[in-house]
Amino acid sequence: MYLRKISRKYKDKQYDYWALVESCPTARGSRQRVVAYLGELPEEVRLGVRQVAAPDAAAQQGALFERPKPQWVEVDFAGIRVERCRKFGGPWLGLQLIRTLGLDEFLARELPQGQEQIPWALMALVLVLARLCDPSSELHLAEHGYEELALEDLLGVPADKVNEDRLYRALDQLLPRKEALEQHLRDRLGELFGLEYDLLLYDVTSTYFEGEAKANAQAQRGYSRDHRPDCKQVCLALVVRRCGMPVGYELVAGNRTDVTTVTEIVETMEKRYGKADRIWVMDRGMVSEANLKWRREGDRRYVVGTPKGQLKQFERELLEEHWDTVREGIDVKLCPRPDGVETFVLCRSDQRREKERAIHQRFEQRLETELEKLAKSCRQQPQDPLRLAQRVGRLLGQSTRAAGLFKVELGQEAAGGATLTWSKRPERQRWHELAEGCYLLRSNVTDWTAVEFWTTYVLADRCPRAHRG
Repeated sequence: MYLRKISRKYKDKQYDYWALVESCPTARGSRQRVVAYLGELPEEVRLGVRQVAAPDAAAQQGALFERPKPQWVEVDFAGIRVERCRKFGGPWLGLQLIRTLGLDEFLARELPQGQEQIPWALMALVLVLARLCDPSSELHLAEHGYEELALEDLLGVPADKVNEDRLYRALDQLLPRKEALEQHLRDRLGELFGLEYDLLLYDVTSTYFEGEAKANAQAQRGYSRDHRPDCKQVCLALVVRRCGMPVGYELVAGNRTDVTTVTEIVETMEKRYGKADRIWVMDRGMVSEANLKWRREGDRRYVVGTPKGQLKQFERELLEEHWDTVREGIDVKLCPRPDGVETFVLCRSDQRREKERAIHQRFEQRLETELEKLAKSCRQQPQDPLRLAQRVGRLLGQSTRAAGLFKVELGQEAAGGATLTWSKRPERQRWHELAEGCYLLRSNVTDWTAVEFWTTYVLADRCPRAHRG
């Protein structure tokens, strides 16, 4: 005998019933006969009936009166959910990397345990692993992030002991050991990977505060890369190797311009790691004649970008042929100076040309449309000359990329109304078309090819990526 499920559908709902069935031999062969209709049965009753109906049922009569151990159960997939799911692989791998770098030993040595419940070295590891696996604020880590990672199992720090106060105090403990930590990582990474320090990349970014930050003297209002000029900020100056691995960083006041930080950062890195024959790579925001002269006088080599305005000095070279191709769409040309002190490198990019051309055309069309509207309004009705001049100045200020392409003249009629005439400057248009997609590099390295200069300069893009990482 065995159980058979009988399904019936009524008003779009399915009902399952059970019947006890046995096989009976007949003249026409084996046939099935319903012994009893059992109706709806819970799982444990069905298992008991099945065991009783089995051939060895005499040995299992007690199963009718005992709760049998289920052999299988039905699962409602709609009711399945996963609880307390935590990320394990990332934290485990990060912990292995920390041990390989000897960072756990360094923290245990530099952050000795006092009377705190959780050692500062352990809390520092929590911060490092959380930053590696799920970059977020300390508040998010305390409220949500720690429970999502398997750090409690790996480090043995209970979740109720991880709160924002303890995390922030751990950062306070780490800050005085910043230079020692950077030196330890530099030495250990050098042993593991043989990193070179002949080329250093430098860049500056910023981070802002929502509050007033009165206790932080470095929190000031300045040029905001986050487009939040209403908030105070601090600037983060970062130095990385050619591979993108950070060498060190310094915090500077939020109202300092990039160019004013160069001397301080270079001297700080030289004091910390020694003054070696290395090359500094920086973008054009770090360039001033004063700090370039300081670097040359100190025998410090550099490869830097230059302001767009300096391209005008190389108009003849831009018109000439004989460019070297770095790769498809990128051409470079070496322009050594007669004094032999510096070398300039012209670079031309097809993709950059298309981008700048589209920007120039958009600003040019918008400015032309607005100037024509102002000229038409002057012809239709008298305009106040002063107000018209203000509107023209505001319009040109909003379209600085195209303002030089137009010659705008304001006049005054005998009746007192203002006049406006404008025309395009074809010589400026030709220069814009020639300079689109071009930029200029500058260096006091004199024995490189143009391709080597360009290849080295584009490494500077690794600084912003290190900031984001």
